[in-house]
Amino acid sequence: MPRSAPPPYQGFEQGPIRPPSEADSLLIRVTRNCPWNRCTFCPVYKGTRFSLRPVKHVKRDIDQVAEAVDKLREAIDGRGHLTREAVTRLYAGFPDECTDALNAALHWASGGFRAIFLQDANSLIVPPAQLVEILEHLRRRFPWPLRITAYARSHTVARIAQADLDAIRRAGLDRIHIGMESGCDEVLARVRKGTTRNQQILAGQKAKAAGMELSEYVMPGLGGRDLSERHALDTADALNRINPDFIRLRTLAMRRGIPLVEEWEAGRFVKLTDVETAREIRTFLASLDGITSYVASDHILNLFQEIEGRLPEDRPAMLAVIDGFFALPPAEQTLYQVGRRMGLFSRLDHLEQAGRRRQVEEVCRHYGITPDNVDTVITEMMRQFV
Repeated sequence: MPRSAPPPYQGFEQGPIRPPSEADSLLIRVTRNCPWNRCTFCPVYKGTRFSLRPVKHVKRDIDQVAEAVDKLREAIDGRGHLTREAVTRLYAGFPDECTDALNAALHWASGGFRAIFLQDANSLIVPPAQLVEILEHLRRRFPWPLRITAYARSHTVARIAQADLDAIRRAGLDRIHIGMESGCDEVLARVRKGTTRNQQILAGQKAKAAGMELSEYVMPGLGGRDLSERHALDTADALNRINPDFIRLRTLAMRRGIPLVEEWEAGRFVKLTDVETAREIRTFLASLDGITSYVASDHILNLFQEIEGRLPEDRPAMLAVIDGFFALPPAEQTLYQVGRRMGLFSRLDHLEQAGRRRQVEEVCRHYGITPDNVDTVITEMMRQFV
């Protein structure tokens, strides 16, 4: 049977998500949505179909941005500024169908043209030869030093031949972000992650062997109360076998409509409180051994933003943050929990800043938030961040 014609080009595309560390990056969409899309904790992409974008469409996106970048550079004045009048002229002179690419270029310019992120949820599912073609085109159109990164699933990376991973790295992919979430097989099976502990380890080791920077995401709380300790210990052990460049914490949030919420409401999953999650994180950090990863807690979902540093030398300071929280009376813990999720506190010592503290105290008084109901309130607040 003859192959059907590829779909027509629909214009420059961007997907819905990217890692927080890629906030200033140029987003280039090489796939649409998630090829797995069954994880019970994830609200993204539900009800959507996965598809690969034709390489020529991706390259057309890249060319549109490259043209916009060239025009931006021409519009910068002698002092290195891009005036409002210059931007207005740019939009007036740019074809309407390329406006989205110009918007992307302007955003990228504000971050200094330093990085590119390939969307969506698992860019390494693109056949290696096609991904190499895309990467080489990016490097041709943007020849200055920059970082190119992508999301990837462990299941996918574990199945790619090492020679192909090496070729992808040589073509220009510098870093991959993998949502490990857990290194515990029982947790992975329960949340339908679609991978195993051994695949997680193999994928991480293969990415490192290819010379890619590796950022692994861990989800405190995902094991629930019954698997909390195993989740912490097995995940730490898996990471000890990989030694990723970055370990990033993303605390579980219970957004309405995801399957895990249904299990929670039916009593089949017991969600951890903030205090229990803090204990789990402490166990996890204390069990990381023999690695030099950088730990980051760079998301509002996390109770402790100031948990950050290089292993092993910064581990005592990270553990001290959690121990400092445990040392607080319950009423102070409650103030910190609420202030953190309001975005007013990013450190424990912000409790001592009178202006911030008064705002949180007023909210707690107004809504009747106490140590007895704070975790119910926090659950509702965190649903707004996912």
